[in-house]
Amino acid sequence: MAEVNIQVTSSYHLRMIQEEELLYQALRIRLVEEKIIELYPTDQIQSPVHLSIGQEAVAVGVCANLSDDDWVFINYRGHAFYLAKGGPLPEFFAELMGKSGGLSKGKAGSMHLADPKHGVIGASAVVASTISHALGAALASKIRGESKRIFVANFGDGAMEQGVFFESLNFASLHKLPVLFLCEDNGLAVHTSRKDRQSFDIEKLVNAFGIPAITIEKGYDPHEIASLSKAAIDQVRDHSAPVFLRIRTVRYREHVGPGEDFAAGYRSEEAVTNWKSHDPLYEESERFTKYRKLISEEINKALDFAHASPVAKSEELLTDVI
Repeated sequence: MAEVNIQVTSSYHLRMIQEEELLYQALRIRLVEEKIIELYPTDQIQSPVHLSIGQEAVAVGVCANLSDDDWVFINYRGHAFYLAKGGPLPEFFAELMGKSGGLSKGKAGSMHLADPKHGVIGASAVVASTISHALGAALASKIRGESKRIFVANFGDGAMEQGVFFESLNFASLHKLPVLFLCEDNGLAVHTSRKDRQSFDIEKLVNAFGIPAITIEKGYDPHEIASLSKAAIDQVRDHSAPVFLRIRTVRYREHVGPGEDFAAGYRSEEAVTNWKSHDPLYEESERFTKYRKLISEEINKALDFAHASPVAKSEELLTDVI
């Protein structure tokens, strides 16, 4: 009996350590973006920004199940996935500031983040455009005979009205590609709700292509997302076949920019407030105070790097272009 108790306690402690790490990473993303909000009026940020505040748990929970060799094809709201996948913070801030020390020498900005070293493959400002890129990488990997690698196509529910989405479902199913179609479903395409955009049932549509569809409702809970997304990711990895994973979430800020937009009248402040009431990052605790201090120190060091980095030079404009 004693042995059983030790095992249970060990498992419990392991879970608690995992939960703490997930919360730390989610809080880190939020504090980074809150710093962007603070800096934005000063014009130090030389790029439009699509903030992930409210959606951090999705990136953290999913990336907890990805390996270093797995690639994520992010979209223009990609800060959370970039950071959750291990992208460096100093180069991130330098890129947003248009500095030569940035990821792309200051030429890409927020909407075109890329860090292949950490498996973050170039974002694009064009809705749904990176979905097919994930398929291409997965097909190349399959031709090379690689195994156990997966390729994540990350997009919002607004991307599902684009033709490339339907074509990609068909192609991935037909060729049995190791692709995770990951939809961050905040119910909006800019200011338009899904009911005014989509006549189809998402799960029935995906199933029609022979692809299993999984939905996670509690998109504010990084531990729940990590636990439930593991099955989808393992299925892609073990069977080298596509899976569609939808995670419901809410963005707290406006579509593009640092502000709030409830005055626009397209969504309810009450609904967002209700979602926030479940958000663990609003917890007031001693551990969060400690986390905030550590993360703030990291952010300040990253900003020191970015501020010290030279401004991108005009003669660099056409370099690194293929």
